[in-house]
Amino acid sequence: MNAERDLSPLTPGVVRALTDKLYEKRKVAALEIEKLVREFVAQNNTSQIKHVIQILSQEFALSQHPHSRKGGLIGLAACSIALGKDSGLYLKELIEPVLTCFNDADSRLRYYACEALYNIVKVARGSVLPHFNVLFDGLSKLAADPDPNVKSGSELLDRLLKDIVTESNQFDLVGFIPLLRERIYSNNQYARQFIISWILVLESVPDINLLDYLPEILDGLFQILGDNSKEIRKMCEVALGEFLKEIKKNPSSVKFAEMANILVIHCQAADDLIQLTAMCWMREFIQLAGRVMLPYSSGILTAVLPCLSYDDRKKNIKEVANVCNQSLMKLVIPEDDEMDEVKPSVTIPAEPTSEESLSKPEAATTGESQNELDITALKQPLFFPCSCERVQVTLNLDGIVQVLDYHLSDTSIGMMTRIAVLKWLYHLYIKTPRKMFRHTDSLFPILLRTLSDESDEVILKDLELLAEIASSPAGQTEEGHGASDGSDVRPGPVELHVPARAGQLSSSSTKGLECSPSTPTMNSYFYKFMINLLKRFSSERKLLETRGAFIIRQLCLLLNAENIFHSMADILLREEDLKFASTMVHTLNTILLTSSELFQLRNQLKDLKTPESRNLFCCLYRSWCHNPVTTVSLCFLTQNYKHAYDLIQKFGDLEVTVDFLTEVDKLVQLIECPIFTYLRLQLLDVKNNPYLIKALYGLLMLLPQSSAFQLLSHRLQCVPNPELMQTTDNTKPSTSFKRTAASNIDYTELLQHFEKVQNKHLEARHQRAGQAEQLDRRVVL
Repeated sequence: MNAERDLSPLTPGVVRALTDKLYEKRKVAALEIEKLVREFVAQNNTSQIKHVIQILSQEFALSQHPHSRKGGLIGLAACSIALGKDSGLYLKELIEPVLTCFNDADSRLRYYACEALYNIVKVARGSVLPHFNVLFDGLSKLAADPDPNVKSGSELLDRLLKDIVTESNQFDLVGFIPLLRERIYSNNQYARQFIISWILVLESVPDINLLDYLPEILDGLFQILGDNSKEIRKMCEVALGEFLKEIKKNPSSVKFAEMANILVIHCQAADDLIQLTAMCWMREFIQLAGRVMLPYSSGILTAVLPCLSYDDRKKNIKEVANVCNQSLMKLVIPEDDEMDEVKPSVTIPAEPTSEESLSKPEAATTGESQNELDITALKQPLFFPCSCERVQVTLNLDGIVQVLDYHLSDTSIGMMTRIAVLKWLYHLYIKTPRKMFRHTDSLFPILLRTLSDESDEVILKDLELLAEIASSPAGQTEEGHGASDGSDVRPGPVELHVPARAGQLSSSSTKGLECSPSTPTMNSYFYKFMINLLKRFSSERKLLETRGAFIIRQLCLLLNAENIFHSMADILLREEDLKFASTMVHTLNTILLTSSELFQLRNQLKDLKTPESRNLFCCLYRSWCHNPVTTVSLCFLTQNYKHAYDLIQKFGDLEVTVDFLTEVDKLVQLIECPIFTYLRLQLLDVKNNPYLIKALYGLLMLLPQSSAFQLLSHRLQCVPNPELMQTTDNTKPSTSFKRTAASNIDYTELLQHFEKVQNKHLEARHQRAGQAEQLDRRVVL
């Protein structure tokens, strides 16, 4: 600054005043500079104008001396005022040195920089828009300035710039978005407040369509929503609310697919406000975009399913999540089960993998290429009110099943989530059975384990799903391909009753049809289901004791009861664990005799009029032989009284235990129940039912002097004298003998089978007793 020629056309007096420590002197110098520049403008002397700006910038504003920098700032502001509307030609030279001073360590100097830039922008107005990014960048830093005066000055400048942007129709949004996307991740509260305020301003300008770039900033907005400041959270809520209103107004222009994964991530946020807001957005996206959201189903389910088990403290989130879940489920249609074909279509971007989603089992749905469905098969248009265009999407069934499998396997998951998972699987088997049966082998074991769930409602849904798998025509697989436990090969042919017409269906089957659109025909999974269910009961006796009857009764409602009893009897006939076989037969017999669900099956067995009923009786009888008393009760049910008497005669050769007598006691109690009303009435016909009376006396002789003995004894005392009961019509044939003659059942062979089975049981008991005795000896030694 020593050489006056270097600073010309500035006079030495102006130079000295610009570097003075007093503001008033610097202000006088600025007025002189303003006057000088006005003269140059009048003369159109652009070179001198540039020279003055260069001197003020290089020699003053960027000087090492603080007072010189202050003088340079006020001088540049004076130049801008003097230039007026022509200042736009020199804005780059005017703004850059001022912005440099924004980083100065001296807070006073940062304040003067704000003041100088305010004057420059105020004069230039719309001409500063090409330099908006650098101005925004500088202001975003000052917004977090610790000095209140600097912050106040930056706020004034910020309001001025917002007014300019609002008035102008030349704002470069495309160029601004990368900077906004970068700054939106700031953790500073004031910087966040600054960012949100600008987003609200831009959103309010009609000529600026910020919605097109929402995918770029949505993640940052949700992060700001978790700020500790209530004011900032409220501002962010307002901004997100405005965007959502805009989305509802113009859904056809919204890039739903690009924002789906962002919502999935934030729907899993620990912050309740973030999670609720993201879930509300997800609800609107599913309802507005429709099947566009299907490729992201696995991620959505990962976020939504856990929320369904929230307690009342998060009731709002739970309710919105439930709507999301129901709406998403409705998007799956039968056409999704069609073969994938590559045809021209409007494709949706594949779901990218997010880091947060990878922590979940579904891995946010793989980014595999989109397979195309038959465009003519899709009946459901995209849910845009303003568009009737049909959009083709692919249902990522593998990802969905993976997520559902994970949530069903996780024992810490709440009951409502498990129910929702089972409903989803049932829905998928109804809508896309062919594709779902590819996953049945992997799902079958967990579905069987779910039968041990503590909740009855969960078990009911699980049984509905298993019944659908066992009865769906799509599950009719080729030999050697089936559900779980490939070693479980059917040991022999079993005739399963398949009703040929709707009129032949039992009431239980009809109820099953109300729950499932499938026919009651049994596929290749049915028998394997029965095998594995019995294995489950065998390995988990507590399940059999507490839920066995409940499970079997429900299955009789959902499937054909005759098929269930026929198949279980056939499997138990080959059961190696004889003690379990006896227990299981007792359970099945109790269900058969007492459950209202089996009323028609009991009637069918009571008469044995058809070959099917006689075949079922023989099948049940062979397995019922595992338990002598249940075998007698089956004979009573089927009115095979002579054979029942023959069986009781064999009881003398059996080992009579306390458990055996207890079962006889229970049978006596059953005889007094309404189910055996017909049997008690037949006691009136002494002549035609002698073996019934003999069988009952046989039971009486087996019982010790107990309440059951007294009960049966009193009943037999009521049997009338046959002489008194004779009628004049002696020509009427006995219905009992007539039915027995028509049955064509080899009772001798059945009796031999009973003896053979009981001998096996006797050997098994002796073997167990021997093993126990050896164990006791070892303990003594």
